[in-house]
Amino acid sequence: MAQKIIAVAVNQDGTIAAHAGRAAKWQVFAADESGAELAWTLDLTEFGGLHEWHVRGDGNRHPLHYVDVAIAASAGDGVIRRLAERNTELVTTRETSPLQAIAAYRAGKLAAGLPHDEQQCLKGHH
Repeated sequence: MAQKIIAVAVNQDGTIAAHAGRAAKWQVFAADESGAELAWTLDLTEFGGLHEWHVRGDGNRHPLHYVDVAIAASAGDGVIRRLAERNTELVTTRETSPLQAIAAYRAGKLAAGLPHDEQQCLKGHH
């Protein structure tokens, strides 16, 4: 299997963040059959988060539009669709460890994510 660039939304404690659209920190890994290695991190402002970026709709690419896969605990249909338009697959998971989530994704065994709470999303409480 070829190398993939995989971004994982993370909390301050390093666990997988609850919502892709509101996540402020992403760890970006280069992953292949031998494992995954942290390549860089993205620290986004509220204005730079996926939700705000996509709502703005100015046509510019977001840094996450350049990764192959994005992983978070949950995500709204709009964020999933807009990333897919830029050839980035967004998957959700109940897994809390970024490295374990990447390994499970690569093995085709990633546990399904949390349901998306649209009301919380609208309030921005993620």
